[in-house]
Amino acid sequence: MRFLATAEQREFARTLDALLGACGTPAVARAWAAGEHKPGRELWARIAAAGVFALAVPERHGGMGPLPVELALSFVELGRHAVPGPLAETVAAAAFLERLGESATAPELLPRIAAGDAVVSLCVRGPFAVDADAADAVLVVEGDTVRRTVAHGPVQASLDPARRPARPLGGDVLATGPAVAAAAAHAVEVARLVTAAQSLGLGRALLAATVSYAKQRTQFHRPIGSFQAVKHRLANTLIGLEFAQPLVYAAALALAADAPSAGREVAAAKVAAGEAAHAAALTALQVHGAVGYTAELDLSLWIRKARPLRDAWGTPAECRARVLAAS
Repeated sequence: MRFLATAEQREFARTLDALLGACGTPAVARAWAAGEHKPGRELWARIAAAGVFALAVPERHGGMGPLPVELALSFVELGRHAVPGPLAETVAAAAFLERLGESATAPELLPRIAAGDAVVSLCVRGPFAVDADAADAVLVVEGDTVRRTVAHGPVQASLDPARRPARPLGGDVLATGPAVAAAAAHAVEVARLVTAAQSLGLGRALLAATVSYAKQRTQFHRPIGSFQAVKHRLANTLIGLEFAQPLVYAAALALAADAPSAGREVAAAKVAAGEAAHAAALTALQVHGAVGYTAELDLSLWIRKARPLRDAWGTPAECRARVLAAS
């Protein structure tokens, strides 16, 4: 199995990294957390113009996909820059509608998702939908029924303030039957894959920021990065991320090939990347010391994402159970 990205894929990732780096994502994330969605929607449009959301949408609906490998590469960069919004949920909604088959909703929403005109939240695994207050559509799957809601309850507090859950209310039934449950299962796998990729990018960013700080911060007239205990902590964090990366790309390849093992591989990637990013957050917090706790430091935007991403779309325990159930 080939794990290395092609030259074209690497160039796409570099371009997206440069685009996001020039967009000032910390300010966008802070505005999103405060309920101001305009900067986030502008950033969303730029991400769509780069072709990210089209990767999740079939060509017959105006997209270029589905292309799980390219999606994974994209979401590594989105995680690296802590982009706010229901990114995984929108991509998962596209996968759900594509797998559900032709309906009145797919021709309406899929071209809009590809173009960046529709922000969609998908609720499959619980009572809350992420960023329902910012979404143009919220799809709620309950067993073998899916409904589309337009109303939601109050936004709930979250460890990641830029991740705003709310309970969907009411809505019209779009479809019922076994096809709904099957499409939802596929959407969960896609959501897990891109969330794992987000975690990988997030962990990389946290490690880079922490290494940079360890080189600058001095104690006893020496950079703290020169102390063995700090070196070991940083090395262990890097090892976790390095081990997670091939699992994420292997899972993307398995999903692209619709391999029977795809669900197991995606679950394994989700565990490894989520745990590695969470460990990177703990390392960042410890090495930065008290300043790491302050909300004013942009680093907090990354630190506070790590645990919610680790637990989103399947906790580590749930994903480990998925791996064991399939073996």
